[in-house]
Amino acid sequence: MDATKSEAFLRLATTLLLLMTALLVLFDSQTKLIYSSILRKATYKDLNALFVLVLVEFSAASYNLLQLVRYCIASRFMPGLIVSHKNLAWICFWLDQVAVYTVFAANSAALAASLLAVTGSSGFQWMGVCNIYARFCFQIGGALVCGYFASLLMALVSSISAFSLFRLYSSKHFLLLKGK
Repeated sequence: MDATKSEAFLRLATTLLLLMTALLVLFDSQTKLIYSSILRKATYKDLNALFVLVLVEFSAASYNLLQLVRYCIASRFMPGLIVSHKNLAWICFWLDQVAVYTVFAANSAALAASLLAVTGSSGFQWMGVCNIYARFCFQIGGALVCGYFASLLMALVSSISAFSLFRLYSSKHFLLLKGK
């Protein structure tokens, strides 16, 4: 399997994982009766980091889906564009870098906020909420695992993107284009 086909496969897997992460967080909720009279529902909107995570995951999935469409259209109608267009390779490389770092940062922020929700903070007199909303917390944990796995796959895609970019340059002269 060549680099472009493996990149397409990894982008498809990444898109599916990003969508799974976003949908798990988006549709996760749990309602509990607190103090025998107050009905409280836990959703992703209760924690700002989870709200941002949903937005970032959907954005990154959309970006990867657009890259897949670009790959499919270009491989069918303009096969040389995938292989040798220097400016497009630079744009894809930088956008892949931005996407992978943004997804990793959003997952890390959601993990930090979720850990605070699990453990609480005695200094602020915040109690841990996962003993009340256990199912909600387990589903968020599963979504975060999917998100980190998607980040790993995006890092692999970014590596392929870097390879596709830097193979256009000469190995003897730093950052000079190869002759035809």
